[in-house]
Amino acid sequence: MGNLLGIWRFKEPSTVEECDSTWGSDSDSDEPAAEDDSGISESVSPAESERAAGDPEDASPQLSDSPESVPKMKRSFYAARDLYKYRHSYPNFRKSRQPNEYRNLRFYLNKIPLVPDGIYIEEILTKWRGDYDKLEHNHTYIQWLFPLREQGLNFYAHELTQDEIKEFQSTREAKRRFLAAYSLMLDFYGVKLLDKSGNVARASNWQERFQHLNESQHNYLRITRILKSLGELGYEAFKAPLVRLFLEESLCHNTLPNMQHSALEYYVYTIRLPATRRRLLRFARQHYKPAHAFLWGPPPKRRAGAVGGSVGAGSSGIRAPAPTPEQHRRGKESPTSASSGIIMSSHDAVTCQELAGGGLKGCTGFGSNMAGLEGALMMVARGETREYNEIVSL
Repeated sequence: MGNLLGIWRFKEPSTVEECDSTWGSDSDSDEPAAEDDSGISESVSPAESERAAGDPEDASPQLSDSPESVPKMKRSFYAARDLYKYRHSYPNFRKSRQPNEYRNLRFYLNKIPLVPDGIYIEEILTKWRGDYDKLEHNHTYIQWLFPLREQGLNFYAHELTQDEIKEFQSTREAKRRFLAAYSLMLDFYGVKLLDKSGNVARASNWQERFQHLNESQHNYLRITRILKSLGELGYEAFKAPLVRLFLEESLCHNTLPNMQHSALEYYVYTIRLPATRRRLLRFARQHYKPAHAFLWGPPPKRRAGAVGGSVGAGSSGIRAPAPTPEQHRRGKESPTSASSGIIMSSHDAVTCQELAGGGLKGCTGFGSNMAGLEGALMMVARGETREYNEIVSL
């Protein structure tokens, strides 16, 4: 029984609050934490060492200043869970039984073309820059340019593996081309890369490109993928400057008003350091209108002596986040669970539909909760298994 209890120390989050640790360690100083959400202490910032899914990212609805007329909104659990998994290095990830062919690395070394188009990376970098029609309407290249450890819509593209990530980060030629691909996409969006630290600014053609980006919302899914891939391949520090720029343009300058929701619900939460997320969200809260409709924290403080006491994470008023995968791994190493080979997990199936002419508009999620211990033991006893498939946008 002790062994079976040990495996239940890690519980996949079932609420937005459990997925979001941004405000769980809030402090006045907001000094950068030594570790990110993933529980991995080694840095992946290029500056230090020399940077949908869930449901689709729609534009936020237009809100009036009157609280009575504001439509009731809430954060997306499917987005929060997807980004929780990403920040925590995919806790339910299972290694493929297929041999690791390093196809993403070989593509970036210009040894194999992307499939199914048969185009090599050098051709994309040299001939596609400025060809905005091609970059807009071709939907197979983005998964090759910005690989992830999750499946995208191009099923010919291959998921990254841990071994491939390590090899990629130590290969100068691949890293050079990856940054060139990042610069290529920034130019497509009307942004330019300023330096090797990831700072960005408006490009000379920003007005034309921002107008297009504001209307072409399927690109918001692409940007989420780009941000995730930056973090996977060693450029975590590149995320915050781009997210800050999009927050400024959408909230302060109103040049990208349709991007508000995606920037707040998705882009901010690709960043692994909670302190960096807090700074971005505090900035966003200062400029968000109407202010009372801001959903992304900080949570209201509980008054001292309130009935029921504190909830989870001290005085923040939010539920304590679920145990991190690092804590889960430590639990599995304990004597009570070391001999158990049973792994229980819960997945949700998410089906997204892309509507012609309007980008990704609809997403239907089918949620499932973790079974109770008693029910799980009965399932094990009967030898039952449950399989879930998850389709992740781009």
